[in-house]
Amino acid sequence: MERLAGKVILLWGWRRTLVALLAGAFAALSQPPFDFFAVCFVSFPILVWVIDGAAEQPGEGVLRRILRPFPIGWWFGFGYFVAGIWWTGNALLVEAELFAWAVPFAVLGLPAVLGIFYGLAVVIARLFWSDGLARIAALAFGFGVAEWVRGIAFTGFPWNAVGQAAMPAPVLMQSVGIVGMIGMNALAVFVFAMPALLASPRGRRTGFALAALMAALHAGYGFWRLNTAPTDPETLINVRLVQPSIDQAEKWDSTVRDRIFRTYLDLSARPPADGQEQPDLIVWPETSVPFFLAERPDALTAFGELVQDGQSLFVGAVRIEGYGSQANTRYYNSVVAINDSGEIVDAVDKIHLVPFGEYLPLADVLGRLGLTQIVQSVSAFSAGSERHPITTASGARVLPFICYEIIFPGIAGYGDADADLILNVTNDAWFGDTPGPYQHFRQAQIRAVEAGRPLARAANNGISGVVDAYGQVIDAFSVDAVGVLDVAVPRQSISSPVNPHLTGVVLVVLLGLWSGLVSLNVGRRSD
Repeated sequence: MERLAGKVILLWGWRRTLVALLAGAFAALSQPPFDFFAVCFVSFPILVWVIDGAAEQPGEGVLRRILRPFPIGWWFGFGYFVAGIWWTGNALLVEAELFAWAVPFAVLGLPAVLGIFYGLAVVIARLFWSDGLARIAALAFGFGVAEWVRGIAFTGFPWNAVGQAAMPAPVLMQSVGIVGMIGMNALAVFVFAMPALLASPRGRRTGFALAALMAALHAGYGFWRLNTAPTDPETLINVRLVQPSIDQAEKWDSTVRDRIFRTYLDLSARPPADGQEQPDLIVWPETSVPFFLAERPDALTAFGELVQDGQSLFVGAVRIEGYGSQANTRYYNSVVAINDSGEIVDAVDKIHLVPFGEYLPLADVLGRLGLTQIVQSVSAFSAGSERHPITTASGARVLPFICYEIIFPGIAGYGDADADLILNVTNDAWFGDTPGPYQHFRQAQIRAVEAGRPLARAANNGISGVVDAYGQVIDAFSVDAVGVLDVAVPRQSISSPVNPHLTGVVLVVLLGLWSGLVSLNVGRRSD
């Protein structure tokens, strides 16, 4: 192992770049649908050794010394995100005649931007770098900070956070309710990078003992939590999830809108399967209504005929304000609640909009360059101002999140969600049968564990399903399946014994203090 580490440390130029790139790309196999988390025990030790080789040069200025390791982290991140989210380019092929030219910008450009955060992680780590175990703590600290920044900078995009690699199954998701994603990101890197100590005896025993203890606590807590969960909770609500798998190329085609709408109505009206209760709540996916409800009063009549006494219908629809005045018209991507009289009784608008998909950032500047948003169904969407639970006719309080809003850590609370059920409506038809829908579903599972509430997810073409408050899948459709899924959602409300966000922050700070103090002490001895 020492020989391998030595060879990696001595790499220079394009060879160092290539190894960092491949190590990052290899780490992407830890994410769904592969869930091969063991690759991280290879990728992160290699990253440690590559950083070891980024030694300071005599006579370098302070800024140069600080930025020297940045390319290592950037190439690692670039490889990780190209291999992990290449499928974003699939969305541009839905209207290939308009957007095929932009595929390289999605497949390579987005990873290039996201790689900046991993470059930042390595720069931070290198500032506290020493030798032995402390440098592992420094790397974990750097990634903890960088992943936190990635989740909030420029509206945030925390997709495929490194901590998710340590949560491939519900039994390994429970720790997020204690340390949050901030803590999971840092602790995962700390454990994954530990094999780097095989090449240096200093701190090896302590490091492996700590890693083994953390892994045992992580898995043990998960086993304990699942084994002590109530085995037969009462039913909160009977939900019907409608998954029609409408072709994205047809979705806003005016010539087939009535057919699409009728497909939704017919699927929703199906009788329950043998042994299933009549649904209390019927859910259609994101922007499932293929027209503006304000223009189609007959749609509300159809809703009134569909929804039976005591039922509620939640549909994804484009909501309009200022209708009739083009200059003041605002469009919202919304979940609209409809009662058994066919009346709209409540709505929640999407707050976290997708840049370039639902709105054009810096529209005045980029518009002059000929850039447009990808979604061409309506004008640019406006962001909603607040989120609130919608109460169904049966009395259940449902908190909706639209599409990728569900990827943001802690967005539904940490065991204190102001709702009985978390709802995620989405349209993953943009991405086809690629890793995208599987990664999206995984993040919804983790949000359910964070919130301590069951979660229902309705997707146009998958993955629709229901998970309990422990992240366990009760039932789900596969990608491209067509039909309705009737599920009895269990009544669960799980509180966290601590504040996971605060616990995660404290852990990251402690890692930074540890590595910083060791680095400072080493510096004093060398002086």
